[in-house]
Amino acid sequence: MPQFTTYDGTRLSYREKGEGEPLVVLPGGPMRDADYLGDLGGLSGYRRLIVLDLRGTGHSAEPADPATYRCDRQVADVEALRAHLGLERMDLLGHSAAGNLATLYAAAHPERVSALVLVTPGVRAVGIEIGDAEWDEAVEVHADQPWYASARAALDALGPDTPLPEVMEIVAPFSYGQWDEAARAHAAGREAHWEAAELYFAPGAFDPAATRAALAAVTAPVLILAGEWDGGPTPARAAELAALFPHAELVVQPGAGHFPWVDDAGAFARPIATFLDPDVRTVTVDGVRLAYRVRGPEDAPPVVLVHGRGASGADWSEIAEALSEDRRVYAVDLRGHGLSDWPGRYGFDVFRDELRGFLTVLGLTGADVVGHSMGGAAALLLAAAEPGLVGRLVLEEAPAFVPLDPPRGRVPRPEGPLGLDWGVVHATDAQLDAPDPAWRAGCAAIAAPTLLLGGGRDSHLPQEQLSSLAGLIPDCRLVTVETGHLIHASRPETFLAALRDFGIGSTASPDRPAAAVPSG
Repeated sequence: MPQFTTYDGTRLSYREKGEGEPLVVLPGGPMRDADYLGDLGGLSGYRRLIVLDLRGTGHSAEPADPATYRCDRQVADVEALRAHLGLERMDLLGHSAAGNLATLYAAAHPERVSALVLVTPGVRAVGIEIGDAEWDEAVEVHADQPWYASARAALDALGPDTPLPEVMEIVAPFSYGQWDEAARAHAAGREAHWEAAELYFAPGAFDPAATRAALAAVTAPVLILAGEWDGGPTPARAAELAALFPHAELVVQPGAGHFPWVDDAGAFARPIATFLDPDVRTVTVDGVRLAYRVRGPEDAPPVVLVHGRGASGADWSEIAEALSEDRRVYAVDLRGHGLSDWPGRYGFDVFRDELRGFLTVLGLTGADVVGHSMGGAAALLLAAAEPGLVGRLVLEEAPAFVPLDPPRGRVPRPEGPLGLDWGVVHATDAQLDAPDPAWRAGCAAIAAPTLLLGGGRDSHLPQEQLSSLAGLIPDCRLVTVETGHLIHASRPETFLAALRDFGIGSTASPDRPAAAVPSG
């Protein structure tokens, strides 16, 4: 395990998990063994986690002076780690009690922080008080659980002399969104340096007024993630903390407690990964946080790319790069996909409304819209419902909304992690089995010039259905590319040539012959 020497000669260790750009992680507790963090709900799949073993915990040595366990005295350890890693600036994440440590570090070294993430953070460093009424309200969320009565009685019996390990054990059931098997297993791994924990908040650790003033110099973006049912901090107190930073946003994870990656790993990792990715932005539509990527000149005509089922906006990277020569390109992650929220409610009509909101909120009225498969279906329905909202419309292998025979039925979820919420599959398959007849009838209202791309014999979509769909749209050209369902991925140059011929894309690019066969 890698080690380094901090300011007072103490040897400290750290753990590395994942690949990519580094994210320095500070464990809470206080002074808890960093094992409890795991891979932070799969966050290591997006970033290389560098998890510090605080002095006296994990594989780090105990200091000669126990007074250095105090939170403010450990700021120098974080700075020593940054210097050891050779980072001019670093992305930093602190959980729980280490939210105080990360906040103090940002206040002391604002020029060294490129991004700051505070997960259910402690707020003592800035003098925010959490009242008994707030704790009671958070605790009572669990009042309908069979374990509540005995756990609440033990909680009410806590006194000032109760040993800290016992306090943590009694509080544990109220620290998770659900006190289920996963939560119990996580709580069982409660290794900590209890003597050091008692000294972490020793008198003199915090100067809230000075810290609040210093935070005004933190120009780095800040993300504060709170659990909806966490008592410390509650979402209201987390919002109060966010207000102290010049550039902070608050995300409240639904149904989560103090360890939100245990409650819902995906809901935890996605917003943090989005926040830390400089190429990804977010917009909220009807309460759902959507991630999207944008490139190209800001004043160029907009084009919106909408992915198919199981994909994301990243699926368009090659196409987006080419189009961005003279277009402002937006590639959205629809709900239930990629880095966007997975709220559990899906359907072609839902995606239609979401796409409408995306265009409206970002001021993209009249944008050209290119949709693949499921995304094409959403774009089709939107162009029919809002004829003035879409400029040009490109439908790549979009379903024609002809009832499936035989129907697909309910497909079981595969094992392992997926790039989409499987509820998307259930909802859209049900609509493909028995689509709303009004969806095909509504095609007559589409005013946008439309290009319909079919994949030919190797596609799973019946091409005669695409031909019939083209006949329903007033101004539609059908082009067949003999390559299968994923035209933009398997034949990107042909796909781009078809778009250029349709009026979307750089006219300055060399004209490449398109191996496409017009039909219909």
